[in-house]
Amino acid sequence: MQIVQRSSTAGISKESSGSATSLDTAGLAGAAQGKTSAHGPAPGASATPPTQAAPLRRGLSNWDQPLQNDISSAQQAVDFLEQSAAQLRALKTDLSTKLAARQMRDGQLEQQVRQFADTWRNRREASGGSLDARLNFSGAEPSSQRFTVRGMSLGNLRNGARETLAVAIGGGAQGLRSVHLSPGLSDEEIVSRFDQALGPIGVRVSSNEDGELVFSTSENSWPALRDSIAVQGSGIRFPTGQLNRLKAEAEAPAVAPDNWDTTDIESMRDTLQQVMQALSHVEAALGKVRNELNTATQRAQSAMPDIEVAGVDDLATRFSTIANEPGYQSLLALTSALVGINRDRVVSLLSLR
Repeated sequence: MQIVQRSSTAGISKESSGSATSLDTAGLAGAAQGKTSAHGPAPGASATPPTQAAPLRRGLSNWDQPLQNDISSAQQAVDFLEQSAAQLRALKTDLSTKLAARQMRDGQLEQQVRQFADTWRNRREASGGSLDARLNFSGAEPSSQRFTVRGMSLGNLRNGARETLAVAIGGGAQGLRSVHLSPGLSDEEIVSRFDQALGPIGVRVSSNEDGELVFSTSENSWPALRDSIAVQGSGIRFPTGQLNRLKAEAEAPAVAPDNWDTTDIESMRDTLQQVMQALSHVEAALGKVRNELNTATQRAQSAMPDIEVAGVDDLATRFSTIANEPGYQSLLALTSALVGINRDRVVSLLSLR
């Protein structure tokens, strides 16, 4: 998955564009002019009020929000993959040790398998929806579920006379789509016609090396679509009459810890092989996502807006003075400084280190 470059939007965010505090107006104006000290104008100085300085541009507010989302999604995916890799390495080591000593189960292996199975079941939430079951990284876009449908092969679809297929996915009138097939269509044209027909309802279509149509939808939509796919033809490729329910088969996940067993030596040996394969998948995915994170971080650094730096020392002094004073002004200064700060922005900044 390639994180796409998005245009940056400059300016102050809505939540940070409210009325200026005394720190904003007095401190920043004085800092920009370089004529006002932390304790007011010097004796004998001109009484002419200084020209109002441009308000401080809050760097975080000026970031491109989609870019922040890209970085946050990649960081979440990295955290999940690193946790998974650590658990798999520990399980691999313990399995190897017990197999070498021909030790039977003692409860520790079962606990480790359950721990990783729980981690894997939480994949979508832990990765922010950026990793699918095959550990493909989708960035800020929702992860998808790929599946095939019995009977939907290019070999079956390319042969026969002209026919219009009624394809129902998800139930309801909106989920009923028409696909027109005719003799002489290429495989690419068949795939394109299905993709154009089903795209508006959130289902995309491609093909695999086995000549099967491969459908994909968001993981959130998959449970509702899984058992609600039906087709009606005119008796050429598919039967006429009522819609005929077709079986959808989800693409196998990269890791299947629910199948791991440690009850005896033979099952432990099989599980070790599966753990090693799972670790290989996880480490490969981790390398790809780290590259995406590095690329996004570099874009963020180059897109970081220039922050007003004139009089920053004076501004810091004013902020410290106001914040240390009891009363409403200190509260106002502190809350103003924290406007727009949330977890995603903090994570994005920390990832730049």
